[in-house]
Amino acid sequence: MNFVMKAAMGGGPPDVGKMLGGEEKEEDPDAAKKEEERQEALRQQEEERKAKYSKMEAERESMRQGIRDKYGLKKREEAEAEAAAAAEESVEGSLTRPKKAVPAGCGDEEEEESIMDTVMKYLPGPLQDMLKK
Repeated sequence: MNFVMKAAMGGGPPDVGKMLGGEEKEEDPDAAKKEEERQEALRQQEEERKAKYSKMEAERESMRQGIRDKYGLKKREEAEAEAAAAAEESVEGSLTRPKKAVPAGCGDEEEEESIMDTVMKYLPGPLQDMLKK
């Protein structure tokens, strides 16, 4: 008799017989009930966690509101809404998109010429002559 046959008959290590399909594990009669209890416990823990964090967030919000009142600040949503409304008012009569704000000094012709003059000072003579043409 070889080892596989002994294992299948139950004469070998206990796990080998199960691997070969000999004995099958019986279902625990309370397994469904235990699983249901476990799921309920998880749901209850999740609800407790959500309640805890919503309470903490409410406390934080009341603290934030106190700071806003103290320093005269607006809520972020309100400030964004006002900025959007101001942008719409300025664009209301226009058919094109609003122009982007150009920083001071950008795009001025006089300044561009002065920059070219500054660069020209540092170039050798032959290159200056080529660029002037």
